[in-house]
Amino acid sequence: MSLRKLLVVVAVAVFVAVYFGLDLGRYFSLEAMKAQQAALDAYRAANPWLTAGIFFVGYVAVTALSLPGAAIMTLAGGAVFGLLWGTVLVSFASSLGATLAFLASRFLLRDWVQARFGDRLRAINQGVEKDGGFYLFTLRLVPVFPFFMINLLMGLTSMRAGTFYWVSQLGMLAGTLVYVNAGTQLAGISSLSGILSPALIGSFALLGIFPLIAKKIVDGIKAKKVYARWTRPAKFDRNVVVIGGGSAGLVTAYIAAAVKAKVTLIEKHKLGGDCLNTGCVPSKALIRSAKFLSHLSRAEEFGFRRGASADFSFAEVMERVQRVVKTVEPHDSVERYTGLGVDVIEGSAKIVSPWEVELTHHNGATEKLSTRSIVIAAGARPFVPPIPGIEETGYLTSDNVWNLRELPKRLVVLGGGPIGCELTQAFARFGSRVSQVEMLPRLMIREDPEVSDLVAARFRREGIDVLLEHKAKQFVVENGEKILIAEHEGRDVRIPFDAVLVAVGRVANLKGYGLEEVGVSTGRTVDTNDFLQTNYPNIYAAGDVAGPYQFTHTAAHQAWYAAVNALFDPFKKFKADYSVIPWATFVEPEVARVGLNETEAKEKGIAYEVARYDIDDLDRAIADSEAHGFIKVLTVSGKDRILGVTIVGEHAGDLIAEYVLAMKHGIGLNQILGTIHIYPTMAEANKYVAGVWKKAHAPQALLAWVARFHAWRRGDST
Repeated sequence: MSLRKLLVVVAVAVFVAVYFGLDLGRYFSLEAMKAQQAALDAYRAANPWLTAGIFFVGYVAVTALSLPGAAIMTLAGGAVFGLLWGTVLVSFASSLGATLAFLASRFLLRDWVQARFGDRLRAINQGVEKDGGFYLFTLRLVPVFPFFMINLLMGLTSMRAGTFYWVSQLGMLAGTLVYVNAGTQLAGISSLSGILSPALIGSFALLGIFPLIAKKIVDGIKAKKVYARWTRPAKFDRNVVVIGGGSAGLVTAYIAAAVKAKVTLIEKHKLGGDCLNTGCVPSKALIRSAKFLSHLSRAEEFGFRRGASADFSFAEVMERVQRVVKTVEPHDSVERYTGLGVDVIEGSAKIVSPWEVELTHHNGATEKLSTRSIVIAAGARPFVPPIPGIEETGYLTSDNVWNLRELPKRLVVLGGGPIGCELTQAFARFGSRVSQVEMLPRLMIREDPEVSDLVAARFRREGIDVLLEHKAKQFVVENGEKILIAEHEGRDVRIPFDAVLVAVGRVANLKGYGLEEVGVSTGRTVDTNDFLQTNYPNIYAAGDVAGPYQFTHTAAHQAWYAAVNALFDPFKKFKADYSVIPWATFVEPEVARVGLNETEAKEKGIAYEVARYDIDDLDRAIADSEAHGFIKVLTVSGKDRILGVTIVGEHAGDLIAEYVLAMKHGIGLNQILGTIHIYPTMAEANKYVAGVWKKAHAPQALLAWVARFHAWRRGDST
């Protein structure tokens, strides 16, 4: 602790010690005030300015030090100085004292609190930066919140001291008037509860609902400002127009049609978006074929004397992938959604005002639709880093890799995230010599290190050259051969290849449909609030274009909120809930997770316990020759409440569902342990890990007494 902070702490401690040591609190009671009222009136009459000054300084000191007595002093202000001057003195003294307490809390504690709990306070800090003044104003208006606590807690945030002062001055004024007015009637008040007459109770009730009214007023002012340059149509052609026909757009349109709203869905490419056409569906079809091929190479594990093999054509494998896409395609087709009541338009969209979207059909025809709300569901695309030479050598992404019909002999995969890992293993199993280049020290960096290590070890056993901490610097062509030059530990590494697959992440689609022209706020994604509203309250965003997760199932989850809020605001709207978001990476061993892992828990300073079950002990895994991996459950210390789960092993993406349900509905490991699981299945592992937790928390003292009880029943005196 610095010398300045130490001096402040000592000074505060001395003042507080004097206050309690001399029992100064006895002067801050209703009885003491009433007993001294005549003397105080006489002293004020003889020394008006000195009395006001002493009162003002005393009030500032009491509030600055967060000492009890402010309420009595407020009454005294009314009793001694009357309603007008009592209100003036108390209003300014209370605001100044509160600001001093705010500054003291900031000076002494904020740095430590932010360093210790910064991650957990990030959302609060963001909220304070955006609407801190309104939050403080609301708290000042509702007397059930202790004002000294508000002073100290706000000092730990990023709110400016000037903002804190003037909002406190304004927000506490109504309550100050109520109490000072009560003080003018001090002679008739026998207890603090006597202040709460029916009239005053009604006043506080009004104070309680005033924040809601004030927020509506503030929202109206903000809306008027953002819509100032636009003319709102007198009526609308649609209730909602959805831009983008991927998961978020399809679900939004489906919900809107289901509640009988008039909805138009616009898609410029293919319905189903990336997931159906270039992402989830084709990649899983490819992975399935690759997995079948890998099982043939393991024939001896399954009791076959000779190794099995398959005569295959990579082109035919890729044609199968397209057949799978075509089979799934009707689920997301124009015909299906038209039948559900959605007006589906194949063409391009451009937002031309907050309530108007210009459509350009594939035949060139244009039209303009007016709509009460717009939902942006424009998705994302692969990010291609600006590495020198990459355009000259050419590259593949998850968008166009499905056009391949000839297997690359030597494939470089840039990126060690989920997409990069899935495609790395798949192509290696078909026979490509794959070099996976990752600039970070681990694959799948969002997972725990043991998960990354397990996946990397499996990759290396399958012949994949896993190159960690290799930063791609340049692509060159020398003597007709393509070469990637990567930096590793300060030296250049040359990696020859025939094709490169870029899988280093995805970026939101933010251009080409009017966001900049209209002024929709964007950063890396479209900026949205908790209700998925943009800076225009009637324009929403969902899915990859909005973040924070880029999963198909999360996009569908967000779509419910976007659709309902777009259709029913201002009557009712819901905050998007991201409390339980699962995901899986479909490598082998499969990796699935929901909630916290150990890495995140440590970073956030969250206390936890670990229950772990190794799947190599599971009967079904042994029978299937898939006895590898583990389930790791993080729980609250001493309790069975689940904080997060990581599963590595066969069917991990399916096994995680039980924990998603448990976390969503507050089911603990005790209930999972008491649930019947079919034998023999992989799902039994969920029960066994719950058993591990139970064993670790067995009541040892009780069991010792039970052992004695059984010994007594056996007649064993020992």
